[in-house]
Amino acid sequence: MSVVIVLEGAGPGSFTVAVSPLAELSACLHALTGSAHHPQLREWATAVTDGASGALRAGLHRFSPLWSALRWRGFYPGLDGTAAGGTRPVAGGLDEQLQGLAGLPAARFAELTAFACVSGYRGFDFSRLLHSAGQRAALGHAVAALSAERRALAAELLRDPERCRDGLLAFLDRCRAEFFTQAWADTEPELLRSAHTVRERLTAGGGRGQAGTDELSAALASLSPDASRLTGPPRVVFDKLHHSVITPARTPVLLVPSRHNSPHLVVKNEPGLPPVLHYPVDAPEVGVTLARSRMLALTDPRRVRLCRLIARESMTTLDLAARLSMTAPQVSRHLRALRDLGLVRTERSGRFVLYRLDLAAVERLGQDVVTGLQH
Repeated sequence: MSVVIVLEGAGPGSFTVAVSPLAELSACLHALTGSAHHPQLREWATAVTDGASGALRAGLHRFSPLWSALRWRGFYPGLDGTAAGGTRPVAGGLDEQLQGLAGLPAARFAELTAFACVSGYRGFDFSRLLHSAGQRAALGHAVAALSAERRALAAELLRDPERCRDGLLAFLDRCRAEFFTQAWADTEPELLRSAHTVRERLTAGGGRGQAGTDELSAALASLSPDASRLTGPPRVVFDKLHHSVITPARTPVLLVPSRHNSPHLVVKNEPGLPPVLHYPVDAPEVGVTLARSRMLALTDPRRVRLCRLIARESMTTLDLAARLSMTAPQVSRHLRALRDLGLVRTERSGRFVLYRLDLAAVERLGQDVVTGLQH
């Protein structure tokens, strides 16, 4: 499955890049409750949780479904219907964003929270959750087979949505007091730099037309190692676990950088709301597709023998052919495949080209797979 961004008719004005403290807070919460996904943040997460108050620990458990795999849409700008490229700002300070959540109608809060509880949309309609017995029953049935945290949050939501929202707001305010003020001060400059860089890439082509579309495509593809740039119509395809089609020419897109989200690329595309790409400022260089191809390349016994030889020293095609009882063209084909996958490096010595295994790339294979599976 994939998320497809169709660029036909789109221009730089179809995208807005903005930093969002509330979105970054959601990424922090995800890292705190899923530290296995974020080894680079494990020390930070341990320090925060070790020093957390009982109330913060309870909130991390109580509201955890909101920042799991399907991130709650309430964490992102545009809930008032303001689309990227509109006349009103799409982001603001944390106070302003929390006030926006406080003013969210109970029915809308309940709808978005119910979607998060069931961990996916799957054709559910929760737009009348507070007044429809059928929709309330559907929510209860959907969470029955899910985690205890999701069942508990859904039950709380059905019981008293306003109390649930007040509890969430109090928890988010506690997060600010206990750890997020410092985390945001440390992170905001990096996010502003990333936003500026991506904004410049989006506008590098000067507008619509082929040059403009090419630059838009390149800028979006740079957000993920598993992005593909396709034509007819021009589009960027992200390898994700859900399917979605986004058309920026009709519905402008908001791009939000994140440091604590890495390596995840979160895509939000709920009906009636501006699509959001919450992207890591340090996207991994190797995605799951390349990591898988590298592993498959090393399942061929002949390539394994070849790699064992060039892991020790740099060798020429002719030398490898003699040692492996293969023809030079056969060895060349294997070396070309390994080189295209970034597993082999070359160096020239006079009129000879020497090949050597990139040990660092092989050593990273396991970590690349783990990272790629989470992106």
